[in-house]
Amino acid sequence: MACLPYPTFLDSPTRTPSVHSLSAVGRVRIHPLTCPGISNSNDNASSQSAAAVSSSSAQEEYQAILSKCIQQSRVDTSDKSNKENSKLRKKYMKQGVAMASSYLTNTLGIDVSIVDVEIVLHIDGITDTDGSLASCFLDAGCAYVVIRVKEEKGYGLEKALEACDATRVPRDRLVLHWKDDKTSELDTKSLVEITSHVGTISIQITAPLSSSRTEWNPPPVSKKIAKCVFQLSLPDELSNDDLTKSVASLSKVIGENGGKITLVDPTYEQLGLCYAACMKTDRPDGLYTTVVCTRSNEALGLVYSSKVCIHHVYFIRVLYLYS
Repeated sequence: MACLPYPTFLDSPTRTPSVHSLSAVGRVRIHPLTCPGISNSNDNASSQSAAAVSSSSAQEEYQAILSKCIQQSRVDTSDKSNKENSKLRKKYMKQGVAMASSYLTNTLGIDVSIVDVEIVLHIDGITDTDGSLASCFLDAGCAYVVIRVKEEKGYGLEKALEACDATRVPRDRLVLHWKDDKTSELDTKSLVEITSHVGTISIQITAPLSSSRTEWNPPPVSKKIAKCVFQLSLPDELSNDDLTKSVASLSKVIGENGGKITLVDPTYEQLGLCYAACMKTDRPDGLYTTVVCTRSNEALGLVYSSKVCIHHVYFIRVLYLYS
């Protein structure tokens, strides 16, 4: 399958009244410490105010989940004869998963049954809960846990790998994320060591895309060992043409089934055009052969989509198709 882009929600709402299908690509990355969740306003001025309120509410909800996981981790279950503590820990675990499920479904508006959710968790949040926070979100329906390597003292690569181990989940469910200027310092041996802990390496491209870029240097990791995700930030002055050229060239470098591209806080048009730029068609009219399916993947019919068709799906959930 071609490398197709998906959105990272860092500071932008996951849904607004007019743009509510950005997650239609089937995969999203969420930063719970900053993502405001659903916004009920379209107006620019009022939406900023509404987003601030929504963000505060979403962050409080995330902190409540974290607190519940800390409660769970502090229940001593070393004494197997103490049934009450075992019941209490299980009770906290169920409450945390229920809170996380509500956060994902109601606050973020994401249907985890059809969308692969990557949740970005702070190293402290994982270690302070003895890995319970990661398990909580995975049990609530998230597909992956993303752990960030930061430049701050005490949050480097070694600490991040310790957090990976603390989760006690399969490596295929873990993503290690850091900046591209740091990956260049790693040799092949170090990368092999890292991939023994995680199944995916996520790289934040630090250089802003001021124009179209065609030169990329993916880390020297075999696709059989680990996959890669490239995270791109989108400056306001970047034209859609330069953006799509950059994403299309990066998609070719990654290749088939070699990884993914994620765009930070994209507009519906940016996401749709980049998605189309990574797809292939052999039709002379440039349309893309499209199979319309139900949620359970039952085929309803064969139609044809243009680039405009694709990005309008993310905007208003309306399909403009050619038959």
